[in-house]
Amino acid sequence: MPHEVRAVVALKKGAPVEVQTIAVPDPGPGEVLVAVQACGVCHTDLHYREGAVNDDFPFLLGHEAAGTVESVGAGVTDLAPGDYVVLAWRAPCGACRSCRRGRPWYCFESRNAAQPMTLLDGTPLSPALGIGAFAEKTLVAAGQAVKVDAAARPEAAGLIGCGVMAGYGAAVNTGNVKRGDTVAVIGCGGVGNAAIAGACLNGARKVIAVDIDDKKLDVAEKFGATHTINSRGTDPIEAVRALTDGFGVDIAIDAVGRPETYKQAFYMRDHAGVLVQVGVPDPDMTVEIPLIDLFGRGGALKSSWYGDCLPTRDFPVLIDQYLYGLLDLNGFVTETIALDQVEEAFGKMRRGEVLRSVVVL
Repeated sequence: MPHEVRAVVALKKGAPVEVQTIAVPDPGPGEVLVAVQACGVCHTDLHYREGAVNDDFPFLLGHEAAGTVESVGAGVTDLAPGDYVVLAWRAPCGACRSCRRGRPWYCFESRNAAQPMTLLDGTPLSPALGIGAFAEKTLVAAGQAVKVDAAARPEAAGLIGCGVMAGYGAAVNTGNVKRGDTVAVIGCGGVGNAAIAGACLNGARKVIAVDIDDKKLDVAEKFGATHTINSRGTDPIEAVRALTDGFGVDIAIDAVGRPETYKQAFYMRDHAGVLVQVGVPDPDMTVEIPLIDLFGRGGALKSSWYGDCLPTRDFPVLIDQYLYGLLDLNGFVTETIALDQVEEAFGKMRRGEVLRSVVVL
């Protein structure tokens, strides 16, 4: 018997989102039904709304969520009703060429629910990142629901499902920040501040936050930045070098994803330093760097997909760090809102007024 629940739907490109009643089926084999408790409003949801990801409208938005398992389908043995979970948009299949090579964080056949959620007239919905959690209930593949400590506040816990994990993992997994490293992070929104927090937790001795907004730089200090640079009126490359004895940083993280910030990150590295791009660029963006500089500066240029995380490994660790007082997930929650306030939250996000608006159900 389908469950009729309220949810946030993007019906057509660029149009304001709507709260509608949708139909969510009972879980089939390998699926779980999750009662959503909280879901963060992420830039990726806005990209879906604007048709920047694909044109498979209508979309069921929301993907950065925590909730409780309500029921499980046939063959699901590691989850049970009542389990408290964070939803992940990557659920490694265990069988693709990347999984077989021991790199499940690059899985090319990530699992999603097989059954569609629909509008009441039967129109299938495309769930954002295979989740669709701006809804009272959602249907996901069992591997997308990662059990964590139920003591974690859902408004905070859900954020590790995307933005926090992306930034934290960019520093810890992709950048491999080690004790004593120097790190620069360009862009101090939710992802950038998570990278700052991750770098600090991994022992970086100097973490330099770069942004064009003094308010965001103030927030970056709360997450552990040792130095801040407002690049609106200052050359950030020269400023970073001045803070690192003229050499540059060991790891530079671009949490913006624009050609100018990528080049800044490239040139503010020390020789043989690492550049990590975690900010998502628009499809039409390009970057031009002299080939001699690519050769001469050495090091590594990396893209970080979802913080190169393995959700079943990393989510419980981040939740434990939060509960132990080491990772301030609460600090990412700017406000809590209702389902019918998501469109307004998109506006606040565009204007840089929030780290995260979080829908509470």
